[in-house]
Amino acid sequence: MDEKNLNLARAMVDLGINDSKKSVVTKMQDKQQLFSRSELTVEQTEPRRRTRSLNAPSPIQQFGPCGRIMKNSAMVMTIQDPASQRLTWYKPPSTVLVIKKVRDSSVLPPFVELVTWLVKEKSMQVHVEASVMEDQSLKNTRFADVRDQVQTFKDETELQDKIDFIICLGGDGTLLYASLLFQQSVPPVMAFHLGSLGFLTPFEFDNFQEQVTNVLEGHAALTLRSRLRCIIMRKGDDGQPTKSPTNLLVLNEVVIDRGPSPYLSNIDLFIDGKHVTSVQGDGLIVSTPTGSTAYAVAAGASMIHPSVPAIMITPICPHSLSFRPIVVPAGVELKISVSPDSRNTSWVSFDGRNRQELFHGDSLRVTTSIYPVPSICAADQITDWFDSLAECLHWNVRKRQKHLDELSDLTHSSSNDTLDSLDRDS
Repeated sequence: MDEKNLNLARAMVDLGINDSKKSVVTKMQDKQQLFSRSELTVEQTEPRRRTRSLNAPSPIQQFGPCGRIMKNSAMVMTIQDPASQRLTWYKPPSTVLVIKKVRDSSVLPPFVELVTWLVKEKSMQVHVEASVMEDQSLKNTRFADVRDQVQTFKDETELQDKIDFIICLGGDGTLLYASLLFQQSVPPVMAFHLGSLGFLTPFEFDNFQEQVTNVLEGHAALTLRSRLRCIIMRKGDDGQPTKSPTNLLVLNEVVIDRGPSPYLSNIDLFIDGKHVTSVQGDGLIVSTPTGSTAYAVAAGASMIHPSVPAIMITPICPHSLSFRPIVVPAGVELKISVSPDSRNTSWVSFDGRNRQELFHGDSLRVTTSIYPVPSICAADQITDWFDSLAECLHWNVRKRQKHLDELSDLTHSSSNDTLDSLDRDS
């Protein structure tokens, strides 16, 4: 046997070829397919882990071989995973602003207990509003022991760059008031539910010591609640618009309505300079995702999670069956003005405050602010929001449909049974 045949015989033995009808090449191909199937089986049986690539930090900006998004300085392409928004401190917090619900005596004992604990146990510098200290009920409590160590303020300008974080005691109005006090950067806000609704106040006061300690140690998730920047442009004497001192950031919504007039509002709406529509009705609500569960939802709008970058536009009682609420991107600029042929003026309010009149020629500019409200979560962004929907708004509350086994009369009846026969049997 020559060397070539000897090598061939050895290959046949190694491959286990006992069938003379199959060639060596065929057997080698079968072996290769067997190895391929084995590798595929191992790959399929390995557990697949979900990666953060589903919440990509930056979406792909190239589309196909040739297309891509034009790069510019204003381009925003970041999609952030909400779970990554965690609170961290560059240095231990030392100052805290405590905001309590006004004209509610039931909030007074928790307020005294919290402030006393912060001063004595945590050695923190506590700031409260001057009007709170003037409450006569505080004189007859143990608050007198720490009264001299509490700082007061009368104007929000006194708080800038002095507060490390905020604690709210009350309802949703306390969080709105905190947003009003800080018209630029806002310290993290921890809101305790001691009010009526409590949609924005996820913390219970029962174990406040443990919860505040966790926040001070940096163990907390954050919900960045976007705000709207609202500027009123007044018509000057020369007919040209002039910038008014009215420049506010709102957390919930800005509302334009017909005020005391019996006529319909006639409001022109522009988006990025383009006339979109004219609103004929009682008015218009421009809200943040946080405000979508406030006045807007009562007017028929959808509810938007506060982490969604968007602006909600909702008409109030429009005189049109097809005018539905719409959601626009957070980066657009809205211009709202009284139509030239409107029979009356309009009125505007910001989170229910600073109500003022809009005359013909005036305009309101609205866009998303760069200063959100960092709201501290009791659990996380998703859990807190859906818990609030269920507990405060009773979202999707319905009696459960009975299982078929529980409907014995129907399951044991034939198709020929009538209601009268079922009644007789029962």
